[in-house]
Amino acid sequence: MKRKLLLLFVFLGLIQQVNAQFALGGGAQKVTITGRISAVIIDSATKQPVDYATVSLIRVKDNKSVNGGVTDAKGKVVLQNVSPDQYKLLIGFMGYKGKTMLIKTSPEKPDLNLGNVLLTGTESNLKEVAIVGKTPMIETKIDKLVYNAEQDVTTAGGNAGDVMRKVPMVTVDIDGNPSLRGSSAVRVLINGKPSGTMSNSVADALKMIPAEEIKSVEVITSPSAKYDAEGAGGIINIITKKKTAQGVNGNASLSVGTRQNNGNFSLNAKKGRLGISSSFGGQYAIPQDTRIVLENDVYSQQSHIFQEGFSKAKRYAYNGSIGLDYDINAYNSLSTNIKYNNFSNGAKGNSNVTSSIMDTILRAYVRSSDSKSSLNNIDWSADYRKTTKKEGEEFTVSGQASFGRNTTQFNTRLINPDGSALAPDVNGDNTGKNNEYTLQTDYVYPFSKTMSLETGVKGILRDIKSKYQSSEQDFDYKQNVGAAYGVLSFKLAKLFDVKGGLRAEYTDISGVSGSSLNFNNNYFNLFPSVIVSKTLKGNSTLKLSYNTRMQRPSLSYLNPFLNRNDPENQQQGNPNLNPEISDIVELGYSTFIKGSVINASIFYRTTTDVIESLYFPEQKLTTYANVGKNKSYGANVFATYNPLPKWTLMGNFSLNTYDLRNSQTNQSTGVFVNYSVFARSAISFKGGWNTEIFGVYNASRRTFQGTSGPMAFYGGAFKKEIMKKKATVGVNVLNVFSRDLHIHNENTGADFRQNMNIYYPLRSFGVNFSYKFGKVTFSAPKKKKGISNDDLKQDEGAGGLGGGAGPKQ
Repeated sequence: MKRKLLLLFVFLGLIQQVNAQFALGGGAQKVTITGRISAVIIDSATKQPVDYATVSLIRVKDNKSVNGGVTDAKGKVVLQNVSPDQYKLLIGFMGYKGKTMLIKTSPEKPDLNLGNVLLTGTESNLKEVAIVGKTPMIETKIDKLVYNAEQDVTTAGGNAGDVMRKVPMVTVDIDGNPSLRGSSAVRVLINGKPSGTMSNSVADALKMIPAEEIKSVEVITSPSAKYDAEGAGGIINIITKKKTAQGVNGNASLSVGTRQNNGNFSLNAKKGRLGISSSFGGQYAIPQDTRIVLENDVYSQQSHIFQEGFSKAKRYAYNGSIGLDYDINAYNSLSTNIKYNNFSNGAKGNSNVTSSIMDTILRAYVRSSDSKSSLNNIDWSADYRKTTKKEGEEFTVSGQASFGRNTTQFNTRLINPDGSALAPDVNGDNTGKNNEYTLQTDYVYPFSKTMSLETGVKGILRDIKSKYQSSEQDFDYKQNVGAAYGVLSFKLAKLFDVKGGLRAEYTDISGVSGSSLNFNNNYFNLFPSVIVSKTLKGNSTLKLSYNTRMQRPSLSYLNPFLNRNDPENQQQGNPNLNPEISDIVELGYSTFIKGSVINASIFYRTTTDVIESLYFPEQKLTTYANVGKNKSYGANVFATYNPLPKWTLMGNFSLNTYDLRNSQTNQSTGVFVNYSVFARSAISFKGGWNTEIFGVYNASRRTFQGTSGPMAFYGGAFKKEIMKKKATVGVNVLNVFSRDLHIHNENTGADFRQNMNIYYPLRSFGVNFSYKFGKVTFSAPKKKKGISNDDLKQDEGAGGLGGGAGPKQ
């Protein structure tokens, strides 16, 4: 495998060399300095951006048009590849008076940022400025759905997990693990890139991201071949807020509440071609009691174990990042970023345990437990991007290194009613290291306005080590992945937009567990993808897609560390798991009716080697296994409607079937239906007031051995702009009528039943404040590309290396 990866990296270098020759045309050329002209077009009366305004650049000396464009949804426009000269900039849009500006660039200062440019409305337009458009909460695109979280006032004081609960097609369990259309095989990215934090527990990683820092969430249900094949259920990409203003600016926010407390600070500086961004944040969860009632029955033994008790968890986290972006010239740019995360979680609790056979009590005791876990991770990335005078042509080289360190410790005491020790204390100590290195290159070439080619290669080297201090044993796991892809986009018969591609991936796995268990595995897979869409009358779109996806198990699924925090319910990973393979067909339809949005889709998905947790009553053990093949039909419908200009209603309904058959026993679960419902109402008032209420209901979810109970969340918030709109203050509430969220989970088999009732403290009240400072003179950011290791099945809730049982606050 090392030889193959070496060849892969040599290939990366050859592609870069070929691109350099292509760009230079095989010989030296005279270098001409070019720059860019940027501006933000603003309505002079409402101070809102004017989108789709036409901008033309006219050279003064010959009155010839040399460049032009239209503004985006934020009123931004950037004219690239502008040679130093004197120009007239013409700006126009229906309902506004045309505007002409005389501008000049020079070789010494090829870039020109005009900042905010005001357009004055015509007389008829000025009479209707009371109705102001806003960025929609939901946007649909050819290959993804976008949830604009920055438009949501109820998420203040929460984290990324709270935001996820309101994203269409996404459901989040009690621990904070997301599922997409009924599948937990989801890859979560941050700004298009993975984080080493996600390799252990996606739930813990999401808790580290403050809701105030999230700009939007992208849901990609049918990824093209350019994405890593990992993520059988799809990809969720969290886009954080990034300032692109010239000068120095930033934001400070503080949220204080009965459940969670957050503080965040960001500082950004940009001058000319150089931009620096930084952020720091911390959070602390106030400890509260979680009540857990657990019953285990083994019919052949006529045994019954009953546990009831409380666990109080404390959690705190902090993170920081610093990034640098530099535009060498109009065609070449560099960017780099380093981010650090630290997360600590601890819980103490007591449970009364009764063990009986045939209704005769054998023993009764108290289990006292104390557990701690920590996770810290450093991600460093660097990207180089090159474009040419040919619009749309782009070459990128990206690298990333991720270093994660994890610890899990627990101490369990079994105490008789008289206070004496029932047995020696049970202790566990597990330390893990997760290092990952990635290099990839991508190239986009547009043959014409209707046809383009995307291609690239990628290599990933993973080295995972886990040491059990109590037994002095090690788990050493290495996974190397080599991949190449090609995607062709074109117009078919001038009626259909087509994007088809093929991805090839080779995976080599080797490792050792303990002193005797060695394992090796390698596999080669091809992953086709195709999306066909057609634009209908009235801005409606019809889309048909197909792709094949994979889900490799992550560390928490593989780690054979035996967690005996609860001796009656032990947990352990399985290093011999195979990856899941899914084939998905989806048909989607979206339309816009008088400002309202309706999007509907149906899909069919087959998944082989489904990975789920299994309970084995004889060993009192929960572990993971490839349980069989699942066939799933599903549908999703969401809509937004504005009864009044400043009143928005939104709803979403998702359902999917679960029909799993075990390949070894040929046992079938039968067909079950899982569904979720979300509703939201938001109203804006004069004076900068905003308020909204929402509700989420996730029905019971079927698994191979049982069911996970339903969950309901509801809440509301209001926010007020103050200090000339530089600051906001607000209040938010969640599940105000009940302190606890009751979850009922049950696993059953031919000879056993495991029944769990969790009473999780969810009710909360919070106050939040946010303040932004600095001069806001925007320049449009370049489209960035980078590493996206969307290829590991995330933890369902184990909470890192050998995480303890029970939900996390």
